[in-house]
Amino acid sequence: MNIFVHKAAVGRIAQSVEIDGHMILADGSLAENGDDLGPNPHALLDAALGACTALTLKLYAERKGWPLENADVTIRHEETPGVYNLHREITLRGDLSDEQRERLLEIANKCPIHRVLSGEINIDSKLV
Repeated sequence: MNIFVHKAAVGRIAQSVEIDGHMILADGSLAENGDDLGPNPHALLDAALGACTALTLKLYAERKGWPLENADVTIRHEETPGVYNLHREITLRGDLSDEQRERLLEIANKCPIHRVLSGEINIDSKLV
């Protein structure tokens, strides 16, 4: 996967984010001295968890032949000094048994982004 971020053609601080040919515009809110032209980086991080959760649950249920119509995921965060707290609410739609619902919650907690965010993250930066 290749991700390239550069100054967008619009806005004061907005950034164009290109991910394998897909374009997203990231910006700060007006309160963050941006122009609110796109989600801020925190929202993109939160969205990655929500999207990964929904995709993972849908794929798992399809593989099992379970009647999951959709998984709606709401993410919100709050920050305290040194801690980024994510709150995830999952609404499962479909005629699922209690056992299936419990298993899907276990699977949600194992989605790839959940595991990344719950583990150790190392960032290697260099100027080029």
